[in-house]
This record gives sequence, C-alpha cells and structure tokens, in this order.
Amino acid sequence: MTSDPEESVRLQGYGEMTLRTAITTLMLLAPRERADATIFRVRDGVRLASSEIAELASEWGLTPAPEIRSPKLAPEQHWTHIVRGMVREAPLPALMVAFMIGVLVARR
Repeated sequence: MTSDPEESVRLQGYGEMTLRTAITTLMLLAPRERADATIFRVRDGVRLASSEIAELASEWGLTPAPEIRSPKLAPEQHWTHIVRGMVREAPLPALMVAFMIGVLVARR
C-alpha cells in the first residue's frame, strides 16, 4: 500500500502530524520507546504496522537513531565499590600517602 507523506496521522503521545513527520519523530526515539509508539491514520483510524513504518522509513531514507544509554539508566554504584576500584588502580606510594592523611585526619 502506497502512502502519501503529507497524509494526516496521529502519533501516540505526540498528537496529529503528517506521516513523514510522524515517521521521522519515531525514528529519533530510543529503540524501546520506538517499539511502544504507534501511528494511526486520521481518515480511518487504522494503525500502521511496524513493517509498513520500517518500509516507508527506508524508502524515504530515514534511519533509526542509534541506541544511546542514558547515565540515569545505569545502575548506581555504591561509593565503596568506586573507592575499591580506585585503590586497585592506584600506585603504592599514593596509597601510602592517602593512608597517612587518613590517619592524621582521624586523630584530629
């Protein structure tokens, strides 16, 4: 089925726009959000299949955005793990100086 790029559609969560704009917006989303998004034709309310969306995107030269991992999605490391990692990589003289500073601060 051929689709007009200027056809009016509704992208779930984004509102009404042209088909080309909806597919461009969809390709800019993260893969997980892209999988959850849907496009409906305004004229008859039919949902576009993901295969049709992918076909139109490739036909129009639109490529999906690469997956970028957000720092907020990464599990938060506990500070002890961070310090242990720093200590493992530190040279011995630096560890001795840090220990001595720690002893002096603790005695105050």
